[in-house]
Amino acid sequence: KTDAIMDLSIFGDTRRFRQKVVETSDVMTGTVPVYDAVAKYGKNIKDIKVDDFFDVVEQHAADGIDFLTIHAGLNRTAVERVQKNKRLTSIVSRGGSILYQWMLENDRENPFYENYDRLLEICLKYDVTLSLGDGLRPGSLKDASDAPQIQELIILGELTKEAWKQNVQVMIEGPGHVPLNEIVSNMQMQKKLCHGAPFYVLGPLVTDIAPGYDHITSAIGGALAASSGADFLCYVTPAEHLRLPDLEDMKEG
Repeated sequence: KTDAIMDLSIFGDTRRFRQKVVETSDVMTGTVPVYDAVAKYGKNIKDIKVDDFFDVVEQHAADGIDFLTIHAGLNRTAVERVQKNKRLTSIVSRGGSILYQWMLENDRENPFYENYDRLLEICLKYDVTLSLGDGLRPGSLKDASDAPQIQELIILGELTKEAWKQNVQVMIEGPGHVPLNEIVSNMQMQKKLCHGAPFYVLGPLVTDIAPGYDHITSAIGGALAASSGADFLCYVTPAEHLRLPDLEDMKEG
């Protein structure tokens, strides 16, 4: 049996669905509020206001969500690392790419980094765990352990200490595509830079060339990550890079 589920809805009556999930599920539930901000307001990303983002965060917390994935570490310093270090697959995180576009088009700092205390106040008020998202996770083996990924991880470590000062629980999301020989060092680096905070890994996938078998390549990476200190494993479906999963894909994952 799984220990947690995530609602990653991006269209439709997201709040009604989210409330139903919380009502019927007997395990922890997580969400990514920036997805819902795009769905809820139907605006161009540039036109979403800072208050819009935070109103959605508070609504998710009020609905009983247990952990919120927020890409607060993708600040202007991290953006500069992306621009100076060309990647093969750029930014593959949906939440990260939304905030990256918002920052560039508005020429502003990441609202969740700039207003981090406001975010912590919401988490403390509703006793919600902050899952600090890895907006610059590698989407290919070539980009694994590169400067943008490490820069964001350094920032996440700083944000972790700030959250702990405010009595907010934190976990750190980790990389997606990592070659076998770099998984152990990634675990060690995260634990060091993020002060031992729980590490939540998305796989990691150990090859880029097995679409349709991502549940297997991620299980290989996940096994090595877990044996090296990862605390929380995100399952991956066979269809991860191909399409939306059906029930059979979810069972296989």
